[in-house]
Amino acid sequence: MLDIAEELCRWIDQGRDFAAATVVRVSGSAPRAPGAALAVGDGGRAIGSVSGGCVEGAVYELCRQALKDGKTVLQRFGYSDEDAFAVGLTCGGVIDLLVTPVRLGDPDRETLTTALDAARSRETIALARIADGPAELLGRAIAVHPDGSYEGSLGGRPSMSRTAAANARAMLEAGRTGTCVVGEDGSSCGLPLTLLVESSVPAPRMIVFGAIDFTESLVRLGKFLGYHVTVCDARPVFATRARFPDADEVVVHWPHRYLQATRTDHRTVLCVLTHDAKFDVPLLKLALKLPVAYIGAMGSRRTHQDRTQRLRAAGATDDELARLRSPIGLDLGAHGPEETALSIAAELVAERHGGSGQSLTRTRGRLHPDIPAN
Repeated sequence: MLDIAEELCRWIDQGRDFAAATVVRVSGSAPRAPGAALAVGDGGRAIGSVSGGCVEGAVYELCRQALKDGKTVLQRFGYSDEDAFAVGLTCGGVIDLLVTPVRLGDPDRETLTTALDAARSRETIALARIADGPAELLGRAIAVHPDGSYEGSLGGRPSMSRTAAANARAMLEAGRTGTCVVGEDGSSCGLPLTLLVESSVPAPRMIVFGAIDFTESLVRLGKFLGYHVTVCDARPVFATRARFPDADEVVVHWPHRYLQATRTDHRTVLCVLTHDAKFDVPLLKLALKLPVAYIGAMGSRRTHQDRTQRLRAAGATDDELARLRSPIGLDLGAHGPEETALSIAAELVAERHGGSGQSLTRTRGRLHPDIPAN
């Protein structure tokens, strides 16, 4: 539900009722991950998606029904269900959906509003809802903050909400959305309850070093992929807001000094486009020691060989050098800034999800691997 927070917040601000269907778990070739949502407003308008189009019509009707009767339901669609197959889930997957009405006066509307407001503002928060359990508890929600405090109640014993908040906080720290199981009495014992935990965390960072012509195209694609994009270059005549209007930040600084002083984490990607040894070597020497998601450097094969020799001389180890993607990007036969940026973006997506980078025509197996619940 947090993936469509901006529109849902507008509906809440207008005092409107709506119902939302959220993906709880998937298996097989289901195209959307847990947390993906479709919502239907009291005027009949729909936003979002839970299946890429396969079962949207049937889910729309489920949301309309939830608005009428006020009941939260857990609904499965999949190839083993003849009715579900009939409405269009022909990809061979299975999806479980939590369909929740959000109406004026509902006990969890304020809790959902807190989580949606935070997600709209790109603040860190987790929304935990009971996705499987007793009918009277289904859909009950808490909003969990990074410090472990929470708002709302899951019903039942207070210990259950506290245990759920602790589990949701752990998933929030990892930036994960999925399910976990807690006991109805707040321990690992008792009747098991399945929680859907949606994590809202700040956008991952993309730092592009080198204010060159290729950078502008990469900045646009980085924003499209959901990154917070920073451009860094030591040359003030090139590192200007006018040249990179789509970047979140444009920094004039020596690259390695900026990297040393700025925040990075396991989701950060570093794209080094300067292909100038006086910038690249000290920058990459530092970058290769950081626990970031991706490090790529532009340059020809000859530039790469020279760069590798210089890095070895500067003390880089074989294990560190093995992390470097150079020449940067996938082999798309790209020409020019736009196509080169596309090849870099394609490599980022492949690295993030473990893709092979091959044509799907030449691969075997499922197009959408199973997404783990935890």
